[in-house]
Amino acid sequence: MTTAVETPLLAVRDLRVDFTGPHGPVPAVRGVDLTLRRGETLGIVGESGSGKSVTALSVLGLLPGTARVTGSVRLDGRELVGLPGRELAAIRGRRVAMVFQDPLSAFTPVYRIGDQIAEAVRIHQPVDRATARRRAAELLDLVGIPAPDRALDSFPHEFSGGMRQRAMIAMAIANQPDILLADEPTTALDVTIQAQVLDVLRTAREETGAALVLVSHDLGVIAGAADRVAVMYAGRVVETAGVDELFAAPRHPYTLGLIGALPRLDGAGGPLVPIPGSPAPMAELPPGCAFAARCPLAEERCSAIEPELTGGPEAGGGSDVGDGADVGDGAEPGGTERHLAACVRSAELAERRPAPSEVYPVPEPPPTTAAGDRSERAPVLAVSGLGKTFPLLKGTVFKRKVGEVYAVDGVDLDLREGETLGLVGESGSGKSTTLFELLKLGAPETGRIELLGRDTARLTRSEAARLRSELQIVFQDPMASLDPRMPIGDIVSEPLRAQRAPREEIAHRVPELLHQVGLDPHHADRYPHQFSGGQRQRVSIARALAVRPRLLVLDEPVSALDVSIQAGVLNLLQSLKAELGLSYLFVSHDLSVIRHLADRVSVMYLGRTVEQGAVSAVFDRPRHPYTRALLSAVPLPDPAAERARDRILLAGDPPSPTERRTGCPFRTRCPLYAGLADATARARCEQDRPALDGDRAAADHRAACHHPG
Repeated sequence: MTTAVETPLLAVRDLRVDFTGPHGPVPAVRGVDLTLRRGETLGIVGESGSGKSVTALSVLGLLPGTARVTGSVRLDGRELVGLPGRELAAIRGRRVAMVFQDPLSAFTPVYRIGDQIAEAVRIHQPVDRATARRRAAELLDLVGIPAPDRALDSFPHEFSGGMRQRAMIAMAIANQPDILLADEPTTALDVTIQAQVLDVLRTAREETGAALVLVSHDLGVIAGAADRVAVMYAGRVVETAGVDELFAAPRHPYTLGLIGALPRLDGAGGPLVPIPGSPAPMAELPPGCAFAARCPLAEERCSAIEPELTGGPEAGGGSDVGDGADVGDGAEPGGTERHLAACVRSAELAERRPAPSEVYPVPEPPPTTAAGDRSERAPVLAVSGLGKTFPLLKGTVFKRKVGEVYAVDGVDLDLREGETLGLVGESGSGKSTTLFELLKLGAPETGRIELLGRDTARLTRSEAARLRSELQIVFQDPMASLDPRMPIGDIVSEPLRAQRAPREEIAHRVPELLHQVGLDPHHADRYPHQFSGGQRQRVSIARALAVRPRLLVLDEPVSALDVSIQAGVLNLLQSLKAELGLSYLFVSHDLSVIRHLADRVSVMYLGRTVEQGAVSAVFDRPRHPYTRALLSAVPLPDPAAERARDRILLAGDPPSPTERRTGCPFRTRCPLYAGLADATARARCEQDRPALDGDRAAADHRAACHHPG
């Protein structure tokens, strides 16, 4: 075990960052202490605006000129704060390297990938161009990019998101740095690509021996990758401990709330634990504990003075540490790890070890509306053989068709009254195109769509207009879907006005809807920018409910929200479904959310439905290898369980939808196909397109695979 007297590789002490605002300085980081030792992975978690990324960027001096940085950042004892730009540039990329959240904006778009990686090598090493280019190819091969010699000549936009992030990691480890700073490196990626990138980060650490600072909002990612965790809120570290101890026995109510707000892939489907309210603006922080206004354990003394980060050994060790304990020194002289929290009731939480539901108010679980024999419930949506292609055009002035994009190529859906059907798959699998075809309420290019028993291909214009009120959508980004020039009362009433509803009905309905989604009706004259992200999404839901639809299409409705806000919206959707008898078509890339909310699930790959059935059947006994890979890639917020899981890493990215392949479209990435020794079985996968067939034990659980289960 590392001793406390060892000189840390990176020591951050009393780091403070203020940004110049129109009304004076605005704090972003308020007295952060961190320590990173050689070979260690430190995870930093917290909601948006907590100061995670600013802390990481300030280590390398990458903040804009409007930032004022004070405190101390020491690398092997050398002070970095205030270091001249030339000396800091010699450290960037050589001793400390950065993996940014968005590689597309981090790479220069007009230079080839190979030239940019080779440039990073030549800046810090005395090598010629040919040697640097060979080193760049070696690095691309190390991070798993196929045909690295050809990939060197590609531009950033020619790589997929996962390949760009892998190339960014290759450039970061080009000079074998001592520290890798990874700022939300998997946030914008599909779960399968996320698993690949995390595996590449592990490989990079093993090859270089670098320590890693992993900034993430995903507690599941942190649980599987970190050795120690620092939880940030309002610009401060409010809790830090070893990863196992922090998840098993959090000592700060905020950490407890974050863990309770997470839907789990292996968890029950009861109500989540939402953290009430939203973080206060950094320029308007109240005196005392910044979390007190949202904390169910707050006392009068919490508003008097901000608590210090204090505590004692982790469970099973040593004596307590008094006030002023240093967050960075993760161990006692005797080798016992310390667990520190900035809460006046941390000792009580350490002793009680309460569950999140014992601290936070939890809504009563709504009655299940999809119980019993589903064949007895009326069909709401039935889709069979849906297909949609788009022309592939070439030329600028005179465009000509050179091919087709097979965006949707055989989708089957079955949704009954009172059910939630989850639609999942990687980016490019055809989920959004499927939604557009449903919302069009017209004749599909191929296949059949029935909504509430009506064939959409046979609807007249007036019939389609009447049916449209039965089908409403909630978009992913509420800020983009709400008119910023309209007060929310007008936004919610807009569908009613479109149907020429009487003024008296509108005046009665708008307050009723706002109250129904948990908003104050007296705020109807406020504008969207005056609400938080979760509140804006509630406005979107209220607008969708205005015309009393029977089917609600939810397109990634919580993916843009922090986990604490997401929990409240998911609980709201569950209660509305039970109260109003709604059916949901819920599109999400987060399988944990689908497990929590949905009754049935449909898995899409390359425009096709490859598996569908009841959530319990598909998640517990997946029959298609793609579904198994998706489920294995979802991180669990449980360090012990996460380390014990077997991962199925899919090779590369999905093939291009411009080619309609013979046989099974998944075989190029399928681990089952790769392991087939029988030539006849391989030929079947290569030549015959698998049909969506049912299981003998459960005919309702269907998979498009020649070798299911």
